[in-house]
Amino acid sequence: MASPSSGSGNSCKTAVSGNDGVESARRSRILSSKLYFDVHTSKVPVIYSSSYDIAFLGIEKLHPFDSSKWGRICGFLIGEGLLDKKRIVEPLEAKREDLLVVHSESYLDSLKSSLNVATIVEVPPVALIPNCLVDKHVLYPLRKQVGGTILAAKLAKERGWAINVGGGFHHCSAEKGGGFCAYADISLCIHFAFAHLSMTRVMIIDLDAHQGNGHEKDFSDDRRVYILDMYNPDIYPFDYEARRYINQKVEVVSGTATNEYLSRLGGALKVAADAFDPELIIYNAGTDILDGDPLGRLKISPDGIATRDEKVFMFARESNIPLVMLTSGGYMKSSARVIANSIKNLSKKSLINLESARNIPIM
Repeated sequence: MASPSSGSGNSCKTAVSGNDGVESARRSRILSSKLYFDVHTSKVPVIYSSSYDIAFLGIEKLHPFDSSKWGRICGFLIGEGLLDKKRIVEPLEAKREDLLVVHSESYLDSLKSSLNVATIVEVPPVALIPNCLVDKHVLYPLRKQVGGTILAAKLAKERGWAINVGGGFHHCSAEKGGGFCAYADISLCIHFAFAHLSMTRVMIIDLDAHQGNGHEKDFSDDRRVYILDMYNPDIYPFDYEARRYINQKVEVVSGTATNEYLSRLGGALKVAADAFDPELIIYNAGTDILDGDPLGRLKISPDGIATRDEKVFMFARESNIPLVMLTSGGYMKSSARVIANSIKNLSKKSLINLESARNIPIM
């Protein structure tokens, strides 16, 4: 019989070997994925597909989330001449092999149950719809957005910034979805950046009103990822375990107004700059902090949103760090206009360039 010490050593080696196997399989999937592709310089690093928008028999109206906001954001920018439709980048759908980079087979199989999907997207009638239709009209749009988030990191490294007009499903972890988040696009994006872009340090700046418990669980023991999460502790998801994994926790209680919010954000960014030196920033830019949002319960003005986004982009610019912006949560019809106006402001302040390739023929 082996001694306790030798038995412990063998167990340790087995654990390390098993982990190496997982990482090897993950890297293999990433390097064989088609989600990273070359984007012609005539395109701007704004990612969107008409497939993002969810509309099916009106069931999308049963959840306060505006599931057509992504198309309306682009519509505003195109209508005002700020963005050429032909220069928008369309991503590919994240396939099962791509999703397995983070998710388990059992979790993905659980989405074959309409009841499970209904629970995740918080729309009970979805449970009564055949799963083939749920997959086509609910999950497929989300998988397209996942593809957009993943591609955004590659574009950000090449161009300095990228905006996925969608994504930010920060309540989903490897093994559990929730809060309208069925896939862990932020975690997937980071793992693709580790493997494909040879990055070793990523910062998540999560400014959605809700705590980003999904990515916090996924990177709970990963020192390559630094998480700054500024959220309202009085609202969903109340994930106290995940809060332990936040590197920099900034709690803003219900009723917090614009000036206080922006002041605390400015201080938090200074702390983050001293604490971590990232090679990539994932910015989860939820607009559910808006005054009047029924779920966020904060009181930030539309101009405050624009200033918030400007601060984060300036933070990245000053240190020459590539930045990925995701639009995440927002539960008022006005969110689309607010986001479009903020992107317009970023362009006006030369923090992004939506006209960088006007004279290059569109391919």
